[in-house]
Amino acid sequence: MYPDKDNSDSNPFITQPITRVLTTQWTRLEDKLFEEALVEISEATPDRWQKIAERVPGKSPVEVKQHYDMLLYDLYQIENGRVEIPIYSDDSGVLTSWDGQICFASKSKQQMENERKKGTPWTEEEHKLFLIGLHKFGRGDWRSISRNVVVTRTPTQVASHAQKYFLRQNSVKKERKRSSIHDITTV
Repeated sequence: MYPDKDNSDSNPFITQPITRVLTTQWTRLEDKLFEEALVEISEATPDRWQKIAERVPGKSPVEVKQHYDMLLYDLYQIENGRVEIPIYSDDSGVLTSWDGQICFASKSKQQMENERKKGTPWTEEEHKLFLIGLHKFGRGDWRSISRNVVVTRTPTQVASHAQKYFLRQNSVKKERKRSSIHDITTV
């Protein structure tokens, strides 16, 4: 992924050749420590890479400098549209663009609640399969129904669907205002 030749012609940010050093994979924690040290330790600081390496346990100054060069290379690739901005599953924030800058912005609790995934409605076919599974495995064996009959749904989804189905079946007919998939009782 990273060339072993001098990239100074193609990437103005890299002033020295990138060479591969056999290192272990960087963890997200190591990346965070590295990023914090980059912000706190000025470029003009003597022995900058040594001081940054001291803040990232198990990493040498050579590994830290190489990681920095790779970061610059990645940024250059992203800025030139060759690679999409990465989104990490364990980030507490999201990457956003503002005035050409990439920054981390934390989500408010309200935003996260509003982003809750909405359920996908059950199809008539899935409901009919549910009824077959209900007949075959009985009430309460949602895992078997999910694994063997309605394979497009998780056991939790099957249990939720069953709860709504039984509530609908037990409701008084005149209370019903509109038709529902739960009104289907036979296959």
